[in-house]
Amino acid sequence: MRAMVLDQIRRELRSEDIPTPQAEAGQLLVRVRYCGVCRTDLHICDGELTDGKLPLVLGHQVVGTVERVGDGVDGFTRGQRVGIPWLGWTCGHCRFCESGRENLCDDARFTGYHLDGGYAEYAVVDARFALRLPGSYSDAEIAPLLCAGLIGYRALAMTADAPCVGLYGFGSSAHIVAQLATFQGRKVLAFTRPGDEEAQRFARSLGAQWAGGSDEVPPEPIAAAIIFAPVGGLVPRALSAVEKGGTVVCAGIHMSAIPTFPYELLWGERRLVSVANLTRTDGEEFMALAARAAIRTAVTCYPLVDAWRALEDLRRGALCGAAVLSVD
Repeated sequence: MRAMVLDQIRRELRSEDIPTPQAEAGQLLVRVRYCGVCRTDLHICDGELTDGKLPLVLGHQVVGTVERVGDGVDGFTRGQRVGIPWLGWTCGHCRFCESGRENLCDDARFTGYHLDGGYAEYAVVDARFALRLPGSYSDAEIAPLLCAGLIGYRALAMTADAPCVGLYGFGSSAHIVAQLATFQGRKVLAFTRPGDEEAQRFARSLGAQWAGGSDEVPPEPIAAAIIFAPVGGLVPRALSAVEKGGTVVCAGIHMSAIPTFPYELLWGERRLVSVANLTRTDGEEFMALAARAAIRTAVTCYPLVDAWRALEDLRRGALCGAAVLSVD
C-alpha cells in the first residue's frame, strides 16, 4: 500500500510502498478514505514527543470502511464506516482503566504514535477502540471530530457550567468547541494570533461574541479559558483573564515552557488543569452530541502525497479550521 512514512533518521515524511497490514484476532482492517491532520502530528515530527515508534505512519483522525473483520470481532461488518481515534489500546485492568479513566493508562498505545495510523491506504485498529460514526457527516467533515472535536469536548467539560469561555488559539479544536459552547448557551470569546484578522472573522462567524489577539485584554472577565495553542506564555495571560474561581484548561499534548508568574494570578481559587487524551465514552458521547448540535467543520483537503505541505500550513497558521488528507 501507499503510505507517508516518518523517516527514522531525518524525521521527514516520505511516500513509500509498504506491506498492507493484516487484521489479527480482535482487529479490523480499515480502508482509509480521509485522515485529519493534527498539531500532535507536528509535535511528533519535530521530536517534541519522543516515546513513539520509528519509522511511523502518522495520523489519528482516521475515517474509512471496514475491509476485513478479524477473528473474534462482533458488531462490525465489511463496508461499514468507522473512525480510528488517538486512543488505540489500553490494558483494561489498571486503577485508571477500572475507574473510567482509561485515558490515563500508563500502558496506553496511541494511533499514529505507538501504532501506525491513517496517513496510508489501510490501517488496522483494535475493534474495541473503533468508533461508529453518525451518517450526517461526509468522510472529510467528520475526520476532525475524531481528535480536535473529542479533545475540545473533554476540555469544555472541564469548565463545568462556565457561562463565558475564552478560547486561546482558534484552530481546528476551537472552531468546533465554539459551536458546541454556543449550542449550550454559553458566551464565547476567541483569542487568535495577534493581528490575525481572518481568524478573528472566522471565530465571529462561528458564534464568538468577541475576537481579538491573544495579547489583548478581553472586554470582560471570563469564567473559564481553554488553551489550544502550544504556547506556555499563554498560561499567565489566561489566568489574568479569568475571574476568581475560574478555570484555565491546557488542552494540548505538548506545550512550550510555562514562564514564572506571580501567585496572585492563581490566587482566588483559580484552577489550572490539563486534558490528557480521551476515552471511548468521550467518543460515543461527543459523536451523538455533535450530530444533535449540527456542528460543522471547515476543512481544507490535501492529497495524501501532500501531507507535509498540510503540516507546514498548520504550523504557519495558514488554515481556517482543519486540514484533512484525502486518501481514497
